[in-house]
Amino acid sequence: MKIQKVETKVKLIQRLRKIEGQVRGVQTMLNEERDCQEIMQQLAAIHSAVQSSSRIFLQDYATLCLAEMDEEVLRNPGSNLQNKREKVIQDMILLLDKTP
Repeated sequence: MKIQKVETKVKLIQRLRKIEGQVRGVQTMLNEERDCQEIMQQLAAIHSAVQSSSRIFLQDYATLCLAEMDEEVLRNPGSNLQNKREKVIQDMILLLDKTP
């Protein structure tokens, strides 16, 4: 499955580039032997940015999966998709558990 919305993909790439810069900044801070509190503050910001990116990605993923299931119901009106929906929801919960 691929990201469908171009704006979501662009937003994620921008956020990941920002995170990349923050990580490089922390490396520099460590090399410069900066104060531990400053470093922890930057690490917390990185953590928050990764969580935000994960939420954006998961929202797009969930929307796409549910839309695909709705289309399948329209194509096959008699099909029972309850098990498939439950599996997708379980997969999404497992993904949430893995996000930092």
